[in-house]
Amino acid sequence: MLCRRIAGISCEFAASLHSGQTFEVCVVNVVIVESPAKAKTINKYLGSNYKVLASYGHVRDLPPKDGSVDPEHDFDMTWEVSPSSKKQIREIESAVKGADKLILATDPDREGEAISWHVLDILQKKKPLDIPVERVVFNAVTKKSILEAMENGRGLDDDLVEAYKARRALDYLVGFNLSPVLWRKLPGSRSAGRVQSVALRLIVSREMEIEQFKPQEYWTIEAGLQNNEGDSFTARLTTLDGKKLDKFSLGNEALARDAEASVKAAALSVASVEAKPARRNPPPPFTTSTLQQEASRKLGFNASRTMQVAQRLYEGEDIGGETVGLITYMRTDGVQMTPEAIDAARDAIAHQFGGKYLPDSPRIYKTKAKNAQEAHEAIRPTDLARTPQDVVRYLSDEQLKLYELVWKRAIASQMESASFERTTVELADANGKVGMRATGSVLVFDGFLTLYQEGVDDPDGDDDSKRLPKLAQGDTPKTVTVNADQHFTEPPPRFTEASLVRRMEELGIGRPSTYASTLSTLRDREYVHMDRNRFVPEDKGRVVTAFLEKFFNRYVQYDFTAGLEEKLDAVSAGEVDWRELLRDFWQDFVAAIDDTKELRITEVLDTLNDVLGPHVFPDKGDGSDPRLCPTCGVGQLSIKTGRYGAFIGCSNYPECKFTRPMAGDGAEQAAGGDKELGTDPKTGMPVLLKSGRFGPYIQLGEKTEENEKPKRSGIPKGMDKNDVDFDYALKLLSLPRDVGEHPETGKMITAGLGRYGPFVLHDGKYANLDTIEEVFTVGINRAVDAIAQKAQRGRGRNQATVLKELGEHPDDGGPVQVLDGRYGPYIKHGKINATIPKSEDINNLTLERAVELVAAKAAKSGKKTATKSKAKAKTKAKAKTKAKAKTKTKAKTKAKAKTKTKAKAKTATSADTDAS
Repeated sequence: MLCRRIAGISCEFAASLHSGQTFEVCVVNVVIVESPAKAKTINKYLGSNYKVLASYGHVRDLPPKDGSVDPEHDFDMTWEVSPSSKKQIREIESAVKGADKLILATDPDREGEAISWHVLDILQKKKPLDIPVERVVFNAVTKKSILEAMENGRGLDDDLVEAYKARRALDYLVGFNLSPVLWRKLPGSRSAGRVQSVALRLIVSREMEIEQFKPQEYWTIEAGLQNNEGDSFTARLTTLDGKKLDKFSLGNEALARDAEASVKAAALSVASVEAKPARRNPPPPFTTSTLQQEASRKLGFNASRTMQVAQRLYEGEDIGGETVGLITYMRTDGVQMTPEAIDAARDAIAHQFGGKYLPDSPRIYKTKAKNAQEAHEAIRPTDLARTPQDVVRYLSDEQLKLYELVWKRAIASQMESASFERTTVELADANGKVGMRATGSVLVFDGFLTLYQEGVDDPDGDDDSKRLPKLAQGDTPKTVTVNADQHFTEPPPRFTEASLVRRMEELGIGRPSTYASTLSTLRDREYVHMDRNRFVPEDKGRVVTAFLEKFFNRYVQYDFTAGLEEKLDAVSAGEVDWRELLRDFWQDFVAAIDDTKELRITEVLDTLNDVLGPHVFPDKGDGSDPRLCPTCGVGQLSIKTGRYGAFIGCSNYPECKFTRPMAGDGAEQAAGGDKELGTDPKTGMPVLLKSGRFGPYIQLGEKTEENEKPKRSGIPKGMDKNDVDFDYALKLLSLPRDVGEHPETGKMITAGLGRYGPFVLHDGKYANLDTIEEVFTVGINRAVDAIAQKAQRGRGRNQATVLKELGEHPDDGGPVQVLDGRYGPYIKHGKINATIPKSEDINNLTLERAVELVAAKAAKSGKKTATKSKAKAKTKAKAKTKAKAKTKTKAKTKAKAKTKTKAKAKTATSADTDAS
């Protein structure tokens, strides 16, 4: 048996062998996937003739500097291999040298296609490949899916690659050109992005709707009634004086009380009873966005956490000694399932729930999302017969919850509809002046609801699931109670992650793969914060949005961003040239950037004052000027910018130095000048509650020539300034306080409040206290104990507690750990300390992800990883030892030569003497 390559033997030698001879064929196919976990699993499925390597995600990107995308040369793009990927690229290059085929098996979406292109492009630039190259895709990490994919290779999809290039170039051009404008014109701003800025605008616009909302009063009249058998039900007033009522017909208490009296006086009878059948169909299987929405509503997961857990389920877990991918690929717009999956779901329904829960024919779903991406299958279990109970002992709590959600949704999507009977009863008095309505809904058959019910973000509170008692036309129910209830209309709710993702999807903004990172960026940039799982814009975010709406309005318009997504999808379909798309965009965008070059800061501030005025300077309600400075009483307050962002200052600066932060809630803060809490009995000075640029604080006395540096104390973080009374202010001003002398050193221990909370200080060393209140009461014993415990935990960096051992670094060796640092958890490997992004859950942090963060930090700081540094030091030491040895040998040789010369000279002298 012959082959082209047999364990490195040349083709010529192989051809010269006798035809009867048999040799073992050594065929090597190199397969590239994205993650090491997936590589390990796939290698088991494919066997020894395949070598599966991981790229660890993207291997190249645009370097963050000018010129990475060059509009002057038709948008040529300069790519750079990331430092963390260089080792993977070397391994791939080495493996390909002795391979028979290269198989690119990255994820089945636009990003996966791009990674395959990057890997191939890097390899071909080194040396043109002389082996076949195939692209394969699979939707699930199962043996069947992998083997089928290997039999159906194709070439790279150039249209998808060009769509990726266009999207990456657009994001670079917007971020790299718009962010510097923000930095120059709005100090303290962080960044702007093509999708990020539009998502921020949605949040800010919703908040402004809430602030501008004017509640409207309305009343409802409800009667508690009983039928002839004494069964109770409730009806609502719908007609009064023969006129149909709308929501605001009873707009005040007087009208409501008159209506209440009319109902009490009316003799009601049943005018009609109407019962109608209704059906509710199950929702389709999950897409990326609907999974993120439902996980947010039901499990409390944010989008990033959902995607991290889904990634683990997709790549596979060890189930009974075999690594199995549990769900299909989790970045998709598609709602359809394969015929085989539908058949499996129907079999599971018949087996577990019985025939009455199985529809006569399969349900076929079609994608309705605007600008749906490539037609991938929905997110579903890879084996629909594998119930959550079957995997409960193999999965973490979070993985099990998400798997159960995916399994229930996929099975329910093929179940029978739920059936209801909705009943409406109309009641009226004899002359038709008073009319009331009672509604009820009876579940006749639960259908898919026996397994799954979709969550809602903001239920309206209407309850039509009440069951009505038996009523017939002509019945005269007894009126038991009549109640008039006051209501006020409510503003629209703030966005949750689920509702914001849904809104972005409805508008066609962004893509499934971008939602999680977009929302995380908004939080990381501190443009928004979360309050009870809802987005609240920070003033920094409001300022950025106001600036962009005024000077770059087109680029934060929802339809413009959605239109751009449509064009990018047209590039994916091969209908639009990607460079032409960039040319059209850049022509107008660069003109808008150039227009801001002459823009003065004063013009920007005037704009911000106009746009944000109602929020920053709300009407006090007493007719006074909301912008009048509370300190000098003459100057006008306005928005100003400084090194740390926007704040409120007085127009009489520097004579009047009044400042306050923008953040605050309405009139109280706008009027938030100094407040005198009382007089200090020791000094006779007033104790003032003041508002500064960095928040409220306590000050003893006004600043004068005699009192140049008044004593101040910040209010503890998280405490409302309105809760600070005179006694508490005096306690704050008493800090730092002497606790007593340390019994061993004789040095004073003091207690105080610092940037990181309450502390005790001894001999230049700090130890934290548990609560703020403790700083006022801590005694010498507790203080000494706290200091001793701090010393026991170690000094300097070594004192950090190890929260999690992630394992050995796969490339450089050495432990990778999660430590509890002074500023929060971080990753440590050797001398590299890598920050963990706020969006990451340390409980789900994997070794692979930690290695990526360590590599990114190492690249940014210019440091080398621990092992490399040690290796370098070892090499250096060896070289030094070698050099020393060489010098020593040289010196020894020189000494020997000298001795030899002396001996020769002596011999010569002796010879001369003998001769004479």
